[in-house]
Amino acid sequence: MTTTYALLLRGINVSGRRKLPMAELRALLEGLGHGEVRTYLQSGNAVFTTASGASEDALAAAIETAVEERFGFRADCLVRDGRYLAAVAEACPFPADELEGKQLHAVYYSEQVTPDRFAPVDAEALLPEAFALGDRVMYLHTPDGLGRSRLAEAVLRPSLNKGVVATARNWNTVRKLVEMTA
Repeated sequence: MTTTYALLLRGINVSGRRKLPMAELRALLEGLGHGEVRTYLQSGNAVFTTASGASEDALAAAIETAVEERFGFRADCLVRDGRYLAAVAEACPFPADELEGKQLHAVYYSEQVTPDRFAPVDAEALLPEAFALGDRVMYLHTPDGLGRSRLAEAVLRPSLNKGVVATARNWNTVRKLVEMTA
């Protein structure tokens, strides 16, 4: 059985560093035996199919190794199937249809995170910004956008995300990846 997955690379093509051209990423994924490879934007989003039966973690590890061998740097990867992405979008506790894509983000995690991880954050003091946790995801509502968000700065601190891979996508990208993996 063939499954469609989204690849979420963390921290590539940012400020001219860790360059990974999307055409080369597509070729790399095809070289790993994946089919129907497509990319979205320049920020490390790809969709592919595979019938390998490998777990999401195994697929991510193979891609991380291939990226490091080909491009000379390690890029953390998350691989999620289309059903998961659709479930994340469906479970959003914020009014996604009423918000601009830049006001809502999904922070995908490599494993489930619990509220105690974010206990040091005084979320009340940062209202109207808000966050909620779901299945290996944080929904992050930032009315003025992520770049100026004090809440995003607080919850995305490396000290609070130690030991997990976390990568954020705005809601426009969330929707597009759901569409591409459907």
